[in-house]
Parts: sequence; structure tokens; C-alpha cells
Amino acid sequence: MEYSLDYARKLDQQDPLKSYRDQFLFPQHQGQNVVYFTGNSLGLQPKRSAAYIQEVMDDWSRHAVEGHFYADKPWWDYHERLAEPLAKVVGAKPEEVTVMNTLTVNLHLLLVSFYRPEGKRTKILCEEKAFPSDQYMLQSQLRWHGLKPEDHLIEVKKREGEHHWHTEDFVEAIEEHADELALVFIGGLNYYNGQVFDMKTITAAGHKAGAFVGWDLAHAAGNVELSLHDWGADFAAWCSYKYMNSGPGNASGAFVHQRHLNKKDIPRLEGWWGTKKETRFMMTPEFDPIPTADAWQLSNPPVLSVAPYLASLAMFDEVGMPKLIAKQKSLVAFLEFVLKTVDEKVESRFEIITPKEARGSQLSVFLHGEGRSLFDYLMKNGVIVDWREPNVIRLAPAPFYNSHEDIFRFSEILYAGIQQQVLI
Repeated sequence: MEYSLDYARKLDQQDPLKSYRDQFLFPQHQGQNVVYFTGNSLGLQPKRSAAYIQEVMDDWSRHAVEGHFYADKPWWDYHERLAEPLAKVVGAKPEEVTVMNTLTVNLHLLLVSFYRPEGKRTKILCEEKAFPSDQYMLQSQLRWHGLKPEDHLIEVKKREGEHHWHTEDFVEAIEEHADELALVFIGGLNYYNGQVFDMKTITAAGHKAGAFVGWDLAHAAGNVELSLHDWGADFAAWCSYKYMNSGPGNASGAFVHQRHLNKKDIPRLEGWWGTKKETRFMMTPEFDPIPTADAWQLSNPPVLSVAPYLASLAMFDEVGMPKLIAKQKSLVAFLEFVLKTVDEKVESRFEIITPKEARGSQLSVFLHGEGRSLFDYLMKNGVIVDWREPNVIRLAPAPFYNSHEDIFRFSEILYAGIQQQVLI
């Protein structure tokens, strides 16, 4: 690799996905696009999203309530259009996928089915310092069942002095508590250090121990290769507004493995949109579950929210995850290269803590010493990145809309910020 603008532009010229950059809307800074590296928090807006939303608005104005059945994309089954393209993104069968609610709501609903403490099997195993919403969700689930989190929540820690986890430590912890585990639940990609967990191995270990296994894929869906069906995960859920670019706080995707579908006796909170379409409007007193993951739906889908998700998934379907991941690897490799180049120039002011062999689009940079001022400098100079206490900057170039030139521009601004001694 070369540390030069010409080299970055050469890589961009060779990029088969380069035209997609023009299909997104960028915030502006001093008359040019910002360097936007926070696709791990909120993806940029695809230009086509507005048309999908406007289509729903137009149908509403023309048809009113009849839009449920007579809109160009009828609202009553609008969400079903997402199942097939979304299944390709997460490695599932279309019947295993649904879109509903938001992420933590879906996780609570899924834990009704897949956290069933009984006898000695009461404990939940997760990673240390999971995303706070997951921590709160798991703790509240335990309390709901009359259990104390301090006694029934097992957290697998990083090794002393290290910034990442080891798969064998998860497997060892699962084996150690095999007789007590009811659930293994982990974030598939850690929000803080950017590490992708070995979901296949951990899922197999959890099942061998007799526990259900579920995944929070907020930072993984649309970012890394997933094979939920083949791995045999019992359930998973993810938000759609990070790498999937569906808009702030938008609808969540959920996965339930095929072996759990079409069961009337599975514990589940139920609502009328989860009952079979053929009988839904007959208002029968008995719940008759749809034989797909849609059975976990409670209410009719929020079509105005789902519309931009469908717009984004159309792009994923056009490109496919293999091509996105190939570009991601090129972007992240170049980002790592320029970071190390700058670090050598400034005598080791920071280090990358995302493990090389287990990463997606995100690199987490651990700053030595006072680092908030550097983050502020980057933000003031048109580089949108993410800060996590106490001293980590998260960088997540997204393959749909980021370029190698973005990465080189960032490196120059980073170097200038350090030169101005903003770390001191």
C-alpha cells in the first residue's frame, strides 16, 4: 500500500461499487461531503428512501383505509416484502425472518419464548459489559422471574490486560455452568471494541450444554457474514438503522429458527397480527399462529417506518453481501494502514484494539492519554466519528458509501489534529 491521495483514488477507480456512493445523501462541511465514519451508529440516507415513503403517503391520500388492500404495495402484507432480501443478509430462510417493533422490544418478546428458567437451569451467560440496553434487558428479565442478576447472570470477561475476548473462554464458561444454563445471549459484534464473536462455535457449545442460544446483531447485520440458519441459533434480533441505512430508530428485524416455527404451544406473547392471514379478519377468539417468524408479531407493521427499510434492502439485494464484504475488507485494510502510518509519525499515541482476525467495518482506536480533544478536533473539521468513554474513537467506514479517499482525508486531518497537540 501507499500513503498517498493518488493511491486512494486509484483504489476507488477500481471499486465495482463506487457508483453507490452517489446514491446517498451526505452532510456538508465547508462545501464538501463530510468524512462519515459512523455507519455503526446511524447509516446515511439512501436517496431512494424518500420515494418509498412518498409512495405510502400517496396511497394513504388516495385510498385511506383501503390502502391496506388496494395500495400498489398493500399495507397489510407490506412487511412480507422484506423477508426474502433480509434473509439473504442474515443467512436465514425467508420464513425465519420478520420485521417488527424495535430491537430491545423484540429481544424482550423473544426471551418470553427462549428464556425459560426451570429447576437448576436459571442462568444466563453473556459477555462482560454488553451494550447497556442488553444488560438492562437481561437484568430485568431475571428480576421478572424473581431471580437476582448478581446470582444468575454470568459475564465472560476479557483476559487481564487484553482488549478482546477469546472464544475458548466462552466455551469454557459454558461447559463450567452447563447444568445451570438456560440461555446464552451475546452481542454478535461488540459495540465497543468492534470484535466479531465466533457465533458458530459459541452456538454449538450452548446447545451442547442444553441451553437456548440467541444473538443481538445490532452491529453485525448488514456488516458481516451471517449464517443464522446453518449455525442453528435459536433466535436473533437487530436494528435496521446502522449498516442497513433504514433511518433513525427504525423497525427491527428478528429471526426464529425453523425448528421453533408453527408451534401453538411455544411460550409467546401474542397479538392479532401474528395469527394466520386467512383467519385474521374473522376475529376468532383463538390464536392461530402464522407458520413463520411473523407469529411473533403483535400489531400491524408501521408501514411508514418499514418503507425506507425496504428501500435499503433493495440495494442490498442488488449488490449482495459478498461484494459488500469484499469492499469492506479493502476499506478497513487501508484504514488500518493509514492509522499505523500516522501513529508512527506521532510516536505511538494510539492503538487499534479491534482484533485483526475478527472484525467487520469497525476499527476501535484506543487513545493513550487525554483523547477527547482529538475527537472534538475531528468533528470540528468535518470528520464524523464516534466517541466511547473513557478513551476510544470508533471508526466505521461503510462499503455502500465510503471511499478510500475518505480514509486518506481522515488520516490527514487526524495527523494535523495531533500536530496541534490537541492530546496534551
